[in-house]
Amino acid sequence: MMKVSDFDYELPEELIAQTPIEKRDMSRLMVVDRKTKKIEHKIFSDVIDYLNEGDCLVINNTKVIPARLYGKKTTGANVEFLLLKRIEGDIWESIVRPGNKLKPGTEIIFGDGILKAEVLEVLPGRN
Repeated sequence: MMKVSDFDYELPEELIAQTPIEKRDMSRLMVVDRKTKKIEHKIFSDVIDYLNEGDCLVINNTKVIPARLYGKKTTGANVEFLLLKRIEGDIWESIVRPGNKLKPGTEIIFGDGILKAEVLEVLPGRN
């Protein structure tokens, strides 16, 4: 079974775009040849050169919010939350690391107690 953690990788902060490029088709594209492991650096408009008849290109137009929170369990263990979607009011669907250790009812403290959260539910198939 595939896990979200299968997609974890290190990405230096300075390589993350903070604003979109004016001409979107000029954004950077990294191409990896799976057989040779060769990496090429292209621009997105070159993507057409890598598609074959019958391929499906999926466009992701989701909006990203700057909502990564670092907190601590009452035991002192560090926890990282990435807020994905507001359910209602102050209730959010989140990705949590390490999420496998959190159970409903677990309290998380942020900013030396300025903000507190409680795990309400752990969704299946998200680890």
